[in-house]
Amino acid sequence: MNKKLKCAIIGYGGMGAWHAAQIQKLKFLQVVGAYDIKPERNAFAESNGIHAYGSLKQLLADPEIELVVVATPNDVHKSLVIAALAAGKHVVCEKPVALNCKELEEMIAASKKYKRLFTVHQNRRWDSDFQTVEKILKANTLGPVFNIESRVHGSRGVPGDWRNKKRHGGGMVLDWGIHLLDQALMMTLPRKITSVFAQLTHVTNTDCDDGFRVTLQFNDGLNVYIETGTSNFINLPRWYILGENGSAIIHDWYCKGEIVKVSDWENRDAVPIQAGAGLTKTMAPRTDDTIKHYPLPPVKWADWIDFYKNVVAHIRNNAPIIVTHDQQRRLMKLVETVFASAKANKVIRTKL
Repeated sequence: MNKKLKCAIIGYGGMGAWHAAQIQKLKFLQVVGAYDIKPERNAFAESNGIHAYGSLKQLLADPEIELVVVATPNDVHKSLVIAALAAGKHVVCEKPVALNCKELEEMIAASKKYKRLFTVHQNRRWDSDFQTVEKILKANTLGPVFNIESRVHGSRGVPGDWRNKKRHGGGMVLDWGIHLLDQALMMTLPRKITSVFAQLTHVTNTDCDDGFRVTLQFNDGLNVYIETGTSNFINLPRWYILGENGSAIIHDWYCKGEIVKVSDWENRDAVPIQAGAGLTKTMAPRTDDTIKHYPLPPVKWADWIDFYKNVVAHIRNNAPIIVTHDQQRRLMKLVETVFASAKANKVIRTKL
């Protein structure tokens, strides 16, 4: 880790430039160049002090480069990853790793053939809101959890570049869904998914999905509901978790929220309240003497840099990689199941 590992960026768009800016802050990685098919993006790289190669061939032929970061539109991930592996480079690919399972298997086969690292930038595993939910779930803070809701809402539609075109792998399932589904798979281990039901929305875009709703049922009865919308002018909470002993809410990425747990199971009686045109006892709120409010459990702000630390440690010292091929296999199988469920408009039984 003492000697800087040199890398190059393929695709110097928004994410490529972000990767380069973050890597340049690190002591163990160095960006030596970039390449983009758009001349103006190459010029922008040069303006940021990064050498812009004249072609992809030139970049892959540079013997200084050990690691390549692929940050291009989704439809060319496979070809670029395989080309970089064949050139003897280790590869970090932006999410989604591929458009389908078949493409992913070709990329994994190339990684094995050329004996080079191939991993995926699943950066949302380092989000503190996600790690807070994971801690609540695994610590049994709410007792047995039976329902988790995960949402991301916006109101600007799908961005007006390649992300809103199906042929480039656009749409919210492959954009935000790939994050939220990955989070659901990671925090629920070792549970298995037994059924998937999905619906896609096309409010502002007929070419690809601009939102989705997915319900995952797990083998122990846990239900996980995942939703992304791009026409939501009032956002619902980022997370809502229900357990036998209480509930938790997280409003945003900055972990604003709370936990409410029952403190007196014996005091079950309730005074009916006026509700609309009638009375209800079932939905009458609990009194303060039967519940307690708690802050969310403290979680150290996640250090995303651990992703690249792990990549370099694997390359230099063969450390176990965090984002594995089998994890990506399971994720892409789930993505394919989501699309299949939405197309057929039915629940799909599975053993994921």
